[in-house]
Amino acid sequence: HKVLHIDLVITGCSDSDGLNMYGLDGEEMWYADFNKGEGVMPLPPFADPFTYPGAYEGAVGNQGICKANLATCIKAYKNPEEKIAPPHSSIYPRDDVDLGVENTLICHVSGFHPAPVRVRWTRNNQNLTEGVRLSTPYPNADFTLNQFSSLPFTPEEGDIYGCTVEHKGLAEPLTRIWEPEVIQPSVGPAVFCGVGLTLGLLGVAAGTFFLIKGNQCN
Repeated sequence: HKVLHIDLVITGCSDSDGLNMYGLDGEEMWYADFNKGEGVMPLPPFADPFTYPGAYEGAVGNQGICKANLATCIKAYKNPEEKIAPPHSSIYPRDDVDLGVENTLICHVSGFHPAPVRVRWTRNNQNLTEGVRLSTPYPNADFTLNQFSSLPFTPEEGDIYGCTVEHKGLAEPLTRIWEPEVIQPSVGPAVFCGVGLTLGLLGVAAGTFFLIKGNQCN
């Protein structure tokens, strides 16, 4: 039998943080925001909306179970040293870039363990917070994690955007820079056209000169 879809449910906790998320085929479908006390569905606007009735209440209950199990596991496994993997990051626009047209910058953080990472955005060295979104950590096949942060922006010539990632596996913050590429119009066709026109005019002038000389000889 072929596997058509991969459904995923993640429940995690620590002394200071918690995670409960539903995923499908590598995409985040729903997660619990314990700071705001609600469930969040980070779906694109073109997706058909649906709900998970009672999911947030269940996520809160799962946190109590998770923390009880965590305390038991720490004691049973004698509090083993945590394996730490530093993250990699990349920054890119969601759509093709046109100056003055609203777009979205995406910072992809991958290959890290454990969660969380902290992501900061800057524009021309000024911190940005408005509109910034950060997904919940999603597991990779090797049990490391990846996470996306997005920033709505309108690209303008000369702007420089930065995505800075902080994680316990990094000796110092990891920053990636992005700036819009302005493609200057090519001058080649204009030059060739000008040269061709000049040569054409010279040809006409030369032809007129020899025509006049020929008539004078006759």
